[in-house]
Amino acid sequence: MKNEELKYWVGFSFIPGIGRVRLGQIENHFGKLEDAWQAPSGELKKARLDDSVVQAINTWRPRLSLDEEMDKMKRHGVRALIWHDEEYPSRLKEIYDYPPILYVKGKLLPEDEWCLAVVGTRHATVYGRQVTEEIVTDLAHNKITIVSGLARGIDTIAHQSALEAGGRTIAVSACGLDIIYPSENANLAKRIVENGALISEYPLGIKPKPEYFPRRNRILSGLSLAVLVTEAGESSGALITANLALEQNRDVLATPGSILSPASKGTNHLIQEGAKLIQNCQDILEELNIRAVAQQMEFKEIIPESDTESLLISKLSAEPVHIDEICADSGLPVSTVSSTLAMMELKGLVKSVGSMKYVLARETREVYGVKVE
Repeated sequence: MKNEELKYWVGFSFIPGIGRVRLGQIENHFGKLEDAWQAPSGELKKARLDDSVVQAINTWRPRLSLDEEMDKMKRHGVRALIWHDEEYPSRLKEIYDYPPILYVKGKLLPEDEWCLAVVGTRHATVYGRQVTEEIVTDLAHNKITIVSGLARGIDTIAHQSALEAGGRTIAVSACGLDIIYPSENANLAKRIVENGALISEYPLGIKPKPEYFPRRNRILSGLSLAVLVTEAGESSGALITANLALEQNRDVLATPGSILSPASKGTNHLIQEGAKLIQNCQDILEELNIRAVAQQMEFKEIIPESDTESLLISKLSAEPVHIDEICADSGLPVSTVSSTLAMMELKGLVKSVGSMKYVLARETREVYGVKVE
């Protein structure tokens, strides 16, 4: 998107009360946000915006110089992605309340599609540090991007462990990306930018507030295949992320701890309530079928032997897909799809998992240090 239109998306991101739903109403009514930014109150109300939102728009518009905001973003090395952009994380768009605009400092890469949120207490014990370091290090060696919130404690340990293992990590902030919170993580944030990204739904200059952190947590879980809680007390904010993950149909994983440790009461309770008990990285890879997911990176480099194979590969993933759905998505007759899948299975490109459903998989291959049975 050209800066001339993007700056109006940036402008609306400053205005309280305008999220995905209301911005959708504005976009549907006006077509271009530039027209909405310049519209009088009466026209804004025709977009089905209530009086309080219209008043907020009228209050904020005179305060903002959009050109100056764009210049500020350039100086800070921050760019904005809107929900229409191809680079906008596809998994995040699966949640109901996805942010209409994301501010990014660093790089989001295609392989970041396979990421895991790792969260926990701000007051990590020696045990919490050890299990987080061990599991995250192994995940990073398996090319899994680690997502966390840059907070003290487990979040910091998760980011550091991923970087020290040569992996990628993404930090989701509850403030503008020109502000590092907590400030002692400024050097860590620089390292993350070099080997991942800082992201936020808040424009530059917006300071952290207590209510922003639960909002931030929905992005943490929304980006990720699952949420791993490595250590959390019974009132830890990490439990909010776990609950959001369940609402978003994401898996919740937890490492157990001593029944005598207050720092493990939250994680032990999650396991009681049905979270997958995690003892090591292998448990995660098996639970989420990440071995098959990792192979998709190889498939993107494969030169299919035919256009049909290429098309079918694009319709498959680590999640089982029924042959009828493959036919509908590809537009190919069932006879062609069935025979091509049979040949692809012989080559080890796909795997039948029963009930006429298929996934991308190879029968036997060493992938990122994990043996696929």
